[in-house]
Amino acid sequence: MGGLFGIVSQTDCVSDLYYGTDYHSHLGTKRGGMAVRNTQGFHRAIHNIENSYFRSKFESELVSFHGQQGIGVISDTDPQPLIIDSHLGTFGIVTVGRINNMDDIIQKAFAKKGYFSSTSDGITNPTEVVAMLICQEKSFEAGIRSAQETIQGSCSLLLLTEKGIYAARDKLGRTPLVVGRRSGATAVSSETCAFPNLGFEVAYFPGPGEVVFLNADGWEQRLPPGDRMQICSFLWVYYGYPASEYEGINVERVRYNCGAVMASRDDVAVDLVAGIPDSGIGHALGYANEKKIPYGRPFVKYTPTWPRSFMPQNQTMRDLVAKMKLIPVRRLIEGQRLMFCDDSIVRGTQLKDNVQVLFDCGACQVHMRLACPTLIYPCEFLNFSSSRSTLDLAGRKTIQELEGAEDKDLHLYAQAGSTKNLAMIEAIRNQLHLTSLKYQHLEDLVAAIGLPKERLCTHCWDGSSYF
Repeated sequence: MGGLFGIVSQTDCVSDLYYGTDYHSHLGTKRGGMAVRNTQGFHRAIHNIENSYFRSKFESELVSFHGQQGIGVISDTDPQPLIIDSHLGTFGIVTVGRINNMDDIIQKAFAKKGYFSSTSDGITNPTEVVAMLICQEKSFEAGIRSAQETIQGSCSLLLLTEKGIYAARDKLGRTPLVVGRRSGATAVSSETCAFPNLGFEVAYFPGPGEVVFLNADGWEQRLPPGDRMQICSFLWVYYGYPASEYEGINVERVRYNCGAVMASRDDVAVDLVAGIPDSGIGHALGYANEKKIPYGRPFVKYTPTWPRSFMPQNQTMRDLVAKMKLIPVRRLIEGQRLMFCDDSIVRGTQLKDNVQVLFDCGACQVHMRLACPTLIYPCEFLNFSSSRSTLDLAGRKTIQELEGAEDKDLHLYAQAGSTKNLAMIEAIRNQLHLTSLKYQHLEDLVAAIGLPKERLCTHCWDGSSYF
């Protein structure tokens, strides 16, 4: 996915920019970058963060950064920020999202004798494509609007200019942005969790497609929000940090609500409730408190030398690293009927190994409850699961095994409680060797979040969305 942070201050902003960007490290694993503007111009740095933390890669360079305004990014895709010279002036740009029609945009640029200079692995940098679209217009505002109308998918962005920072949320608000204020400084962030320790208070959540301009004294709207919003539901279920809020709704509270709803629909008898670290913990606490069953940690996460379970690019190595990070606590497992809660099942490979470890340690039963419905449709908007083939999704792979056809009756499999839906879940349960398996009903997830369904993107579960 990725995350953005920007700040304009009356004093030097580098420390705030460094920590504010770092607070988005849970959103991406590939590259991190920062850029500042000062009286000498722009200064930026980009580092690969696949094998190390953002903090450790940038700490030694902080002495070379100085300025009162800057932008930062954690990216799962391309190297950023970019510094662009144009008729609009020199500006820095960072983006988050996914451009589904990038090939078409590039070919149209080539037809007009345009070119692109920044590539990664032989692929044109999508952030440069966005910058190109912006620079085709006579103002930043017109350029951002044109880019948002052209892009199919999603794109939220920050522009670092001479006078301040433009912050633009993607057209349908699938990715979040929030403006924060403290005396003498204004910040914009993908995550509200970046604000408290830097002394910022949440001031405003820009709407879908809205563009605001930030300076040290505050912010002002440059383009109004659109009428339609489809913010990604998975932000609350998995992506988001527990301390963050989107549209004023706290992540941890939603996870607690998800677990409580799952518990209210459940009648299985267990001795202990646990969450798969880390995103499953909030769901499990909600389940345990609703059922009044003890919460425990039969799996603990070893983090000192394993910063990310999905760090390696090779899937086999990712699975191995994930396995090595979770250590079983035999004394809490042996002879117990265990209930595990988690956010979702994507491929299921890691979970199958974890279940076997629990039985090897003497568990009598291992039950699993997932906080969202079965993932059937690959994400079209935020790169979640999009780097995998459709059949890497456990739900979609199971459908093919049951039907002999990948795309047959998908809407029936997505319908909670239908004959096909129950057959799919039972097949997944059997593959994972679980005692029982249940998924959250979509209407219960929507209720746990608290926004109307039409304002949420639920595409990966039911295939519905605006494009």
